[in-house]
Amino acid sequence: MSDWQDKYVLVTGCTGMIGSWLTSKLVQEGAQVVGIVRDHVARSNLFINQLDKHIYIAYGDITDFNFITRVMAEYEVDTVFHLASQTIVTIANRSPLSTFESNIKGTWNILEACRLSPTVERVVVASSDKAYGPQDQLPYLEEYPLRGRHPYDVSKSCADLIAQSYFYTYGLPVAISRLVNVYGGGDLNFNRIIPGTIKSVLENRNPIIRTDGSPLREYIYVQDAVTAYLTLAQNLHRREVMGQAFNFGPHCPVSVLEIVQEIIKVSGRKLMPDIRGKGSSAGEIKHQYSDSTKAREILGWRPNWNLNQGLLETMAWYSNFFEKVKALG
Repeated sequence: MSDWQDKYVLVTGCTGMIGSWLTSKLVQEGAQVVGIVRDHVARSNLFINQLDKHIYIAYGDITDFNFITRVMAEYEVDTVFHLASQTIVTIANRSPLSTFESNIKGTWNILEACRLSPTVERVVVASSDKAYGPQDQLPYLEEYPLRGRHPYDVSKSCADLIAQSYFYTYGLPVAISRLVNVYGGGDLNFNRIIPGTIKSVLENRNPIIRTDGSPLREYIYVQDAVTAYLTLAQNLHRREVMGQAFNFGPHCPVSVLEIVQEIIKVSGRKLMPDIRGKGSSAGEIKHQYSDSTKAREILGWRPNWNLNQGLLETMAWYSNFFEKVKALG
């Protein structure tokens, strides 16, 4: 039997890219998944692939504490994966209050409901490498201070610290994931470099780079991200894991230009990057990448997908997605 067989698992953010793939894997493993959905995004991976028909859906907002406590009580939730957040940097810069409301208040609501629940045994909170903010040295290490500066980064720094406080103060069995940039099918924010570039390539247009192409990032395929979340949860009974944060990444930073060139290469088309910027984007840190040695040594986690394999799978997903959308009119 799977470790997840018949476990009641709450996934916030199940309509998001990572959340939908995590939900799919948990369903495959026999879990009874409860997904919290605020907005019905018809073209999200969850709905377009009919994953919603295999889970319980609770419609509501994570900023509503009474709603959260009711869901946890009614479904006798065992495990919580808290992935829901406002994740788009440009929206966070335009609308910081709604971002703080969702990402910070939403997190303390989830954690407080977990603290009060008699059934919750483990909680995984999704932070991000963005929580580190600007640092003097790279790669990021887990012991570095969290120094977010821009609204999205600050919201992740705050949520991360709040999660740690619930372990150190109340002994809540919580751990924190700090993933690098996750890519894969289901990301419908086409302002992001990978889905935006794939969309351009599939439309046979030269992809636009709005920086000079030099910023360095790490990219992890969504299935490796899902494995990271599940591995972290499965190890949460261990003293050296509770209350801890873990970086998850492939130890292979690449530039924006390199990622665009790799997508073009995978597509097999004769296109060229259209570089229009100078330096990095406003409101973003120029270089960001992490050291995931802690996750490798303590959790035994390692990525299974290299960039070429992940991009091939991702491009196939988007090609199929656009065909489905076209068919739906």
